[in-house]
Parts: sequence; C-alpha cells; structure tokens
Amino acid sequence: MSPRKYVALGDSFTEGVGDPDPARPNGCRGWADRVAEALAAGAARDGADFGYANLAIRGRKLPAIIEEQVEPAITLGPDLVSIHGGGNDLLRPKADVDALAASYDEAIGRLAGSGAKVVLFTLGDPGLNPAIRIIRGRTAIFNEFVREIADRHGAAVVDMWRMRGWKVAEVFDEDRLHLNPVGHQMIAIAVLDALGLAHELLPLGPVALPVLSRREQRAADLAWARTHLAPWVQRRVTGRSSGDGVAPKRPTLTPIG
Repeated sequence: MSPRKYVALGDSFTEGVGDPDPARPNGCRGWADRVAEALAAGAARDGADFGYANLAIRGRKLPAIIEEQVEPAITLGPDLVSIHGGGNDLLRPKADVDALAASYDEAIGRLAGSGAKVVLFTLGDPGLNPAIRIIRGRTAIFNEFVREIADRHGAAVVDMWRMRGWKVAEVFDEDRLHLNPVGHQMIAIAVLDALGLAHELLPLGPVALPVLSRREQRAADLAWARTHLAPWVQRRVTGRSSGDGVAPKRPTLTPIG
C-alpha cells in the first residue's frame, strides 16, 4: 500500500533549493515535493487521504537536523520518513565522521522504531565537482556508514554516490552545489524506485548547455566565485548559515496538489 503520511527531513537538498517555484512555501519545489505528489496520486486512486510535511531547512548540519527535526517528525506519526544530512558537516575541515555516524545511527533507530519506513541517502560523489573534490575521501567513509546504518534498521537507500551517469552542468543549479529541476526529478524517481512503488515520473530533458571557449569558461568561473563561492566563505567565517531565519516549508501534514 502506498504511504499515507510522508515526512521529509534534512537540509537544502530536501527543502528543494535549486528547483524554484515562487508559488510554493520557501519558493522552491524539489524532489521531496515531487515524491509527495506521486504518493498523493496513488492515495487518490485508492480513495485515501494523504498528508505531507517537509521540515528540512537549508544550511543545516546533521546534529541540528537530528535535534530539530527527528522528534517533531515522530510526533506527526508518519508511515514514511526520508532523511538526508551530512553534506554540510563534511564541508567543514574538522568534521568527525565517526561521531556523525554514531548520532545518525541513534536517530535512524528512533525513526524506524516509530514504525515508519525510512529512506536514507548516500552523498553524491564530490569527485564530479571540482569545487568540493577535496572532501571525496571523507564522503566515501560517511557513505559506507550510511549503508551500514540502513542495513541495521531496515531502511531503504538511495545511493547517490553511484549516480555518476550525469554531468554536473546538466543536473546542477548555477551555484554548482544544488540540483536543478532535472536533478530533483532524477532523485524523486530514485526514491520511488528504492521504495518499490509504481509511479509515472519520467526524467526531464537535459538543459541545453552553451559551448564555451576557454576564455569564456574562465569568465564564467570567476562570475561563479564572486556570486556563490565568496558569500559561502563569508558565512563560514562569520558563523552564519543560509538557513538563518528560514522556517520549515511544510511543518504539518497537509495535502499536496
């Protein structure tokens, strides 16, 4: 039976950053909304109600996701929970992967113990992105912990580490860090497939990419550094987050169109 109550937890990836939609809360759609829409369609065919909550907030590190989102999610009584985290932690030079894994394991145990089916994600291979390639080793270690945690608690896994058939420029937003609509649709399909649920989602066509000369590519890289990299560095130095002042886009279980 298709899930009737779905709660999504995490950071900007789950909030839907990179998939803009001004008509939606926080101005974005994202893969979780796309999954919820497919689940709602399945529930409607069965003549059942469906509720969806999304507690994810951009910029959140894993400890904050666990502290702020896990217990509220359990209180909502979902039968399906997805959770993504760790990427913002691993970008910090002093990330303790073992400690992150231990706290993640405990949190997933609580979610699975509530009776909900849990979906976990490995992090995408940063080797595909020159801007964050330096964290590739610790990402691989964290991902192996994620697989281990999933095995222990009977969770489904969307293994993004193994999704290497895409080009960064085709599936990522202009900030080169968040997925664009094409990428979010791919993840929505992967989630539904990992759950073994029938759906009608199809991949979106790739974004047409301009062919740039070396000079034009250098100019594009400099523009990216000014627009996206510099503000990110400034937030790290000042201890601020892109999620400061941002509220969950869907704090309660409600229908989705």
